[in-house]
Amino acid sequence: MAKKKLAELEKEAMINEALRQQEVDIIVENRLIALYTLQHVDTEIDKIRIIRGELPLEVQDLEDEIAGLNTRVSNFQSEIALAEKAIVDHKNAIAEHKELIKKYEKQQENVRNNREFESLNKEIEFQNLEIQLCERKIKDNNAKIKEKHQHIEIAKNMLETRTADLVAKKEELEEITKETELEEIGLLKKSKEQEQFIEERYLSAYKRIRNAARNGLAVVMVDRDACGGCFNKIPHQRQMEIKMHKKVIVCEHCGRILVDQDIVDKALAK
Repeated sequence: MAKKKLAELEKEAMINEALRQQEVDIIVENRLIALYTLQHVDTEIDKIRIIRGELPLEVQDLEDEIAGLNTRVSNFQSEIALAEKAIVDHKNAIAEHKELIKKYEKQQENVRNNREFESLNKEIEFQNLEIQLCERKIKDNNAKIKEKHQHIEIAKNMLETRTADLVAKKEELEEITKETELEEIGLLKKSKEQEQFIEERYLSAYKRIRNAARNGLAVVMVDRDACGGCFNKIPHQRQMEIKMHKKVIVCEHCGRILVDQDIVDKALAK
């Protein structure tokens, strides 16, 4: 009687263990299905963004270039203003030097000896040298102003071209965005909803792998005995474990989460 009772208890324990293992397997399978479903949705979002191509970056580059050209024009204009002020200052200085020359020439009329005359003469020569220096600086500044105006003209022509390019690129981007915006919004919403079915640690791992992967694939199917991400061969024993759906298995080469065709079919059938 005791043996019969013990046998019944062992049988019940085995049944409970089998049921528990079955529940665990279902949980793992559902987890894999949820991860692949999330990957499928995120891949569709990636495809939409690929359709837009490099347009957002091109728009940003053009905006940066236009901002740089505007800054360049502004700097040239500031340099012109400084050169014009310098010309005015030099002209005022020339007027002052000429006044001093007149003053010294008048003083020469009343000198008492040659020494005083020579001293005033040297002052006059010095003032004339200062006038020549100011005239040379005026000439240099005029040449600088002319050069800056040429640079401004070139920059403004470039600005006109780049602005036209920017308008065209923005129109192109806006057209493509309108075509895909509703679809992308729907997929982004679906992606957020799908994340709720995945435990935080698995979701974090998924995002980490996806961010590190060049093609954005964190969950891939085993195809022709190889990882669908890095294409390295998967050992036969490893493939058997993947098909059993008893745990989440990653590629030992690239770290991506591996699933079999059965998981893919169930995910796509949802």
